[in-house]
Amino acid sequence: MKHIFLLEDDETLGRGIAMALTGSETSVVCRSNLTQARETLAEEHFDLLILDVNLPDGSGLDLLRQVRSEGSSTPVILLTANDLELDEVTGLEAGADDYITKPFSLAVLRARVNAQLRRSACTAPCALSVGPFTFDFDRMDFRRDGVAVELSKTEQRLLRVLVENCGHAVPRATLVDRVWTDGAEFVEENALSVTVKRLRSKLEADPAKPDYLKTVYGIGYIWAVKP
Repeated sequence: MKHIFLLEDDETLGRGIAMALTGSETSVVCRSNLTQARETLAEEHFDLLILDVNLPDGSGLDLLRQVRSEGSSTPVILLTANDLELDEVTGLEAGADDYITKPFSLAVLRARVNAQLRRSACTAPCALSVGPFTFDFDRMDFRRDGVAVELSKTEQRLLRVLVENCGHAVPRATLVDRVWTDGAEFVEENALSVTVKRLRSKLEADPAKPDYLKTVYGIGYIWAVKP
């Protein structure tokens, strides 16, 4: 069963979308404002988020940025009445996976939803096993040899970017951009190095000689073992 979250302030449209997407293998939870949405997302796990951009108490983009800043890779489709290219670019750069302009066909929305659910099922396993580690980013459960390891939100985001790019060096600038996504205008120069050091101290048998989280001099860092 796939669990879909819908944020739409037009309750009539929201009911129509929910009816169109609800089926034997899908369920839909609908909310009409940001306050309700944040409360629901804090309590439940969803396989797909559909967010209206223009809301009475803010913007769906704000919620999207919050979701991504918390390290979630749950697929997100944005709904908006504004078809300006700038708005579309803003949404995609904020982390949206797809973008639909109102008015739209429910059949088209259903097809887009199914495409995102298929893609996430193929590319985003719930848990990754890497050497002695098991990383479950959705449940925020991280283990080495079966023993739980407590990671901060920043450490989780850094680990996720590295593991998703395992076997490939990730530049420092890319890591800073992906990990510190809270809109801060200034990030301490050594923030990345400090976070890497903390992460190694929690995951590596010998942090001074890491087997997994390695430095690629002149570039950045790499998770050296593929899952």
